Amino acid sequence: MQDQLTSASAIDLSSALHEARERTLELISDLTDEQMIGPRLHIVNPLRWEVGHVAWFQERWILRHFRKRAPVNPQGDELYDSARIAHDTRWDLPLPTKAQVIDYVQEILRRIQEEAAVSDASQPIEGYDEAYFFRLALFHEYMHAEAFTYTRQTLGYPKPKMGTSENAGAISHSFPARSTGQPYRDRPSLQQATDAEIPAGTFLLGSSPDSHFVFDNEQWAHPVVIRPFLMARFAVTQAQFRDFVEDGGYQRRELWTPPGWHWRESAGACHPIYWRKQSPGSWMRRHFDEWIPLEDRLPVIHVSWYEADAYCRWAGRRLPTEAEWEIAASAEPASDGGFRQSKRLFPWGGDPPTPDRANLEWRAMGCIEVDALPAGDSAFGCRQMIGNVWEWTATNFGPYPGFSPGPYKEYSEPWFGDHKVLRGGCWTTRPGLIRNTYRNFYQPHRCDVWAGFRTCAL
Repeated sequence: MQDQLTSASAIDLSSALHEARERTLELISDLTDEQMIGPRLHIVNPLRWEVGHVAWFQERWILRHFRKRAPVNPQGDELYDSARIAHDTRWDLPLPTKAQVIDYVQEILRRIQEEAAVSDASQPIEGYDEAYFFRLALFHEYMHAEAFTYTRQTLGYPKPKMGTSENAGAISHSFPARSTGQPYRDRPSLQQATDAEIPAGTFLLGSSPDSHFVFDNEQWAHPVVIRPFLMARFAVTQAQFRDFVEDGGYQRRELWTPPGWHWRESAGACHPIYWRKQSPGSWMRRHFDEWIPLEDRLPVIHVSWYEADAYCRWAGRRLPTEAEWEIAASAEPASDGGFRQSKRLFPWGGDPPTPDRANLEWRAMGCIEVDALPAGDSAFGCRQMIGNVWEWTATNFGPYPGFSPGPYKEYSEPWFGDHKVLRGGCWTTRPGLIRNTYRNFYQPHRCDVWAGFRTCAL
């Protein structure tokens, strides 16, 4: 099912795990033991638990499941198995100190690297070779690095100090500034930006079996028939969302679904969670531990699906389905109408993400303006479909036809039905993880994650 692991690729993947571990340790380097426990909240984990869980997961799948090694910590399952340990109880566990957690995660990494350096004739397990489990462990750490970052935002900690470790070349702070540098008065109005026109056609949604690595919820590509639609070229900006807020959008019940209105009342929401009003027409937002004025051309971020949906009703628009989103990101128009048979891996083509195409992996330490990076446009002219902010879609998270869970059975299936699909990655997402077909998923009330949205015409 997956490519057979060679000694060279084992070393390469081990090196990638080492680099991911450096990012993890950078994200917690300045935090105290007390900060790494933090308050008991339903939207975050205690970081001392979560960092240990990342290493435990790698040990479970690479060392124990595939290599059949004994546990490094005999009590590891009782501490770090997220499928067994209820979220609310994780603060009550006898968690190691920060220093002890770092020792544990480094020991797991050391053992994986030792194993990778040794030739092993092990056969695939149920069709999955060792390369699959290396990538599963690597991408799992990438996901948690993003969670570590939004935990810092949720708890009001300072922004992380990235690029300080010895091999920090992957984290370059030469990324374009948060402003494009073009004077505001000389640039076109985003309010008047035209929609991208997407034709009707049959499209293969999802990943193909010859893909290098995919998660089970992307399996497999299947035809969907799409009617023509118009999609915004840019994500919704803070200025646009401010207009919704100031027009009483949070007080107008007709703009909200019944569950959305119930959430709004229960949360006491009258504006995005990290906003506050300074004076009439003047708003601030919290970025980690700093309060800064709203930036009109940056995307709105940290809004729930309910808020995005209510905005769309106010604006006379709608959220795209995930099929529409993937088409706008990866399809190419055919000369006779419809779409070509081929799909783009990224909006711009098949080349990996670069700083001139996508705002990823902490380079800007926040969002950039929605009309920056034209080199990253899709074939239809939609911008920043990879990076900057995750984008809510209208689609409920569920299986594709013929779904079969992968070895990590808890990854997708338990969340089908009550989550919404997000696409595209954000400014903290690692380039090795994201692609046009990648499906993220959160419950619709979550406004702590790095999520925004773009709209479609009705």
